[in-house]
Amino acid sequence: MFTGIVEGTAEIVEIIERTAFRTHTLRFPRQSIQGLQPGASIAHNGCCLTVTAIHDDLVTFDLMQETLRVTNLGALERGDRVNFERAARFGDEIGGHQMSGHIICTAEVIEVFRSDNNHQIRFLLPEEFSRYLFAKGYIGVDGISLTIGRVSGAEFDVNLIPETLARTNIGGRRPGDRVNIEIDPQTQAIVETVERLLQSRGLIPLASEATDT
Repeated sequence: MFTGIVEGTAEIVEIIERTAFRTHTLRFPRQSIQGLQPGASIAHNGCCLTVTAIHDDLVTFDLMQETLRVTNLGALERGDRVNFERAARFGDEIGGHQMSGHIICTAEVIEVFRSDNNHQIRFLLPEEFSRYLFAKGYIGVDGISLTIGRVSGAEFDVNLIPETLARTNIGGRRPGDRVNIEIDPQTQAIVETVERLLQSRGLIPLASEATDT
């Protein structure tokens, strides 16, 4: 489990490509990996990955086919930086919101608004996930726990404070970039439960019926 409070960024120093498989080695701040052991979980841009090897401040991870398909990690190159968060431990403060590290899709950055005291980014989700968007709801963007601002169909925006911009890689996002999205699990459960209830009462069509019409 993760909280969406990103600890910092880590640089990718080596990528080994295989068929439908990648191995990434990253350099972490030393203080952030004290006590880390192989088999531990660390979120990379919000995606939960397992530590496979540790050598000094270099930590290695394997990325399977499904991870490469669903997330933005397969598009990363050597020298890129990812947001990281180590798995939460019992008793840790939950400063963001509960996150699993399971990415549901990616969203495209469509607009970035900057002023002296504000930084706002607008994203476009795949249409099928727009039903999970609610103003003031939680969402995970590249592993960052954020509050949704305005919503318009499959578009939504977030407002970023200076601490988030300093601690994460989101300040460097530009239109056309893709970010990993994790929907708040409680929101997802509520929406899907209500949909099933309405479908069982015939008040909304089943997903297969809606697709056929």
